[in-house]
Amino acid sequence: MAAFQAWCQTQENVTSGVRRIRMRAVYHFCLYRRRTEPQCFVPDPTWFPGPNQRLQPHIFSEPEVAELLRAAARLKRVSVSPLRPEVIRLAIVLLFTTGIRRGELLRLTLGDYNRRDAALLIRETKFHKSRLIPLNSDISEEVERYLHARTKRELPVSSETAFIWNATNDGRPYSRKNLQCCLQRLFQQCSIITAKGRLPRIHDFRHSFAVNVLLRWYRQGANVEAKLPLLATYMGHASVLSTHYYLHWIEPLRMAASERFSSHYGGLVVPVPERKGGRR
Repeated sequence: MAAFQAWCQTQENVTSGVRRIRMRAVYHFCLYRRRTEPQCFVPDPTWFPGPNQRLQPHIFSEPEVAELLRAAARLKRVSVSPLRPEVIRLAIVLLFTTGIRRGELLRLTLGDYNRRDAALLIRETKFHKSRLIPLNSDISEEVERYLHARTKRELPVSSETAFIWNATNDGRPYSRKNLQCCLQRLFQQCSIITAKGRLPRIHDFRHSFAVNVLLRWYRQGANVEAKLPLLATYMGHASVLSTHYYLHWIEPLRMAASERFSSHYGGLVVPVPERKGGRR
């Protein structure tokens, strides 16, 4: 017990969630050892930090994104970011319509865009795999307008140039912090806040993408279960289980699912007739 407590003290520099995961790993190892050594010490799980509650993301609606795009168009151009309105607009469009991670967005270069196939190459993602993301005509037109703006201002258009580009440090991409600060200012200007009164996170765009894809499938009458593996592949997940983390039961989705159920099976639902005395 003393050795375990001493080890726990060395873990105080990490978050409670990470500390809990590590303590539970020791707990399960001790349970395994107890099979052959009945006197083996097993830590009491009640000592462990409580599980963190899952943070509820903000699901962006299409009107909210439209308002963000209008606000992005009003951003001022500065010497270190002469294409700030276009760059931030493109960042919002790609985050909302493709669901890519923030790091994947910032690592994109102009060479990752395939004009002929209208697709983006996402290189060495979270799971050390690359994937191609096809873009629909509207999104590819957004990219083309952005590239035209770069060419018109005689800014770098080489294949290694960052998509989310600024003029500092020889044209390096926006940093994670700078992109977050810029988008949070837009959230404030557009009065977009979470249910708890906080500003949304950039990662909430990824949640919004998954939910809106699911909503679109329900409205189209598609076989959702059959299509979920396609969504998992598009988002760069190793399995559908990872994708389920991003699927949230919002009101428009509930209504779409209810309407679809009603159209298919509503005729089979027959109200139970009332009995005498008002009982059913």
